[in-house]
Amino acid sequence: MTVTAGRQSGFGAILTDESFERLRGIMYIKSVEKGSCLFWEGDAADKLFYIFEGRIKSTKMSDAGRSLTLYLHQNGDLIGQMEPFKDSTHSTSAEVTEDAKVGVIQRKDLETLLWQHGDLALEFMKWMGLMHRLTQTKFRDLMLFGKTGALCSLLIRLCNSYGEEQEDGIRIDLKLSNTEMADMIGATRESVNRMLADLKKEKVITYKDGHYTVNRIEYLKEVCCCENCPKEVCRM
Repeated sequence: MTVTAGRQSGFGAILTDESFERLRGIMYIKSVEKGSCLFWEGDAADKLFYIFEGRIKSTKMSDAGRSLTLYLHQNGDLIGQMEPFKDSTHSTSAEVTEDAKVGVIQRKDLETLLWQHGDLALEFMKWMGLMHRLTQTKFRDLMLFGKTGALCSLLIRLCNSYGEEQEDGIRIDLKLSNTEMADMIGATRESVNRMLADLKKEKVITYKDGHYTVNRIEYLKEVCCCENCPKEVCRM
């Protein structure tokens, strides 16, 4: 595995080659199959996971038993919690949606490495700040502009994370059911069906062979009062 493997985006893109080699030196590689879980909500948060290959989603379960999808992680992302509390537990679950290869980092080993190398500690702080802003903007979209605004924001984020530029718009290279999209914005499948149908009527999106194409992204930005955040923030 080369030094640049899985470093096109996310945490991996923040690190220098030297810092990444130091971090990789304390990892052990683990293969995980689709449908399995890296950790469950409530498990001890004593490890972090760096994604070299595959896709993993972070979910949160409500008291009513409803699952909300918070993040879709991919190559270069770091998953887990780094808190000052000794006995902290995970506030989300990490479900593998595509066969993955991850680097497992013990929290105690990472703390030692950060203490030894100030440049790596600074890069780690940048990642924590980026994740904080990502979470902040997602809650903004969910709470301030209704379900339609949340869906429009979701489509923009999907374009930024999985979009392919085409003549008629941006094709989202990720198959998602309406139920999965509903879980990402805390809505019902029926309401998502209705909102997507309205967007199709307005020729904002089209659907073909299991993939959505966004034809009028400026329309989506207007509905959700887009602040034109950088793609590192406006992502899944």
